[in-house]
Amino acid sequence: MGNLEHVEGTLNYLDPNSEKPVTYMYRPPEGVPARSGKYVKHTMPIYNARAIADQLSVDRQGFALVHHRSSVMNFYDDRQVRAVYYPEVERLVKQVTGAVKVHVFDYNVRNREMARRGEKGIQEPVRVAHNDYTLKSGPQRVRDLLPDEAGELLKHRFAVINVWKPIRGPVRESPLAVCDAGSMTQRDFVEQDLRYRDRTGEVYSILHNPAHRWFYFPEMREDEVLLLKCYDSDPSKTRFTAHSAFEDPTSPPDAPPRESIEVRTLVFFKAGNKS
Repeated sequence: MGNLEHVEGTLNYLDPNSEKPVTYMYRPPEGVPARSGKYVKHTMPIYNARAIADQLSVDRQGFALVHHRSSVMNFYDDRQVRAVYYPEVERLVKQVTGAVKVHVFDYNVRNREMARRGEKGIQEPVRVAHNDYTLKSGPQRVRDLLPDEAGELLKHRFAVINVWKPIRGPVRESPLAVCDAGSMTQRDFVEQDLRYRDRTGEVYSILHNPAHRWFYFPEMREDEVLLLKCYDSDPSKTRFTAHSAFEDPTSPPDAPPRESIEVRTLVFFKAGNKS
């Protein structure tokens, strides 16, 4: 990657000999593990993307850094997130992508210490290379969430874009690494089941490929947002973007735990006609 600075980071990839991974999103039946699948560690260069931030695009590399200062006072307050941050995200994604319709439908808040204390709705950073949607589950989310419009909306291009930002910065512990989609092939993506009580979702685990080019934005601030494309119905565009938390070897050992929020959006480039 030319003269770009980088760190050596350890990433967890799916073992090519693993059975199909399954993750239960609730307490599984007696004797069934909550997570299955075998993963292997690979040390990869993870490049500092700040020097090329203005060259990045969600339609080429699959991710882009943008600036946005939120009016939300407390991202741990579900009501504030939905009432204030959701409309902010909708406007931001429309502005960046040129979409005609953005539907914000879900979010995750991550904080290792709060998650380990068992605080409701708080999760730990995910330290496995993955992508949140698949060729199958991307369109299915439109059918699940917008059933009255799905038939028309699915006739046109749409995408799933995650909007990731620090709650407090700078992020030094468990920063997010993202893989340049141009360095990946469809063979690198392996389906993984997410079992809910009422449905089965599907994400991709990632097989190691030495050609993968990983990036991160060191010390992300509260006014910085990472857009991450997790699905695109248009095969001429970037369709999936692998990502994972990792341990930055340059971070101080006493760095506070990463606090972040990730919002998921359905992004439509031509409006459906309601019947």
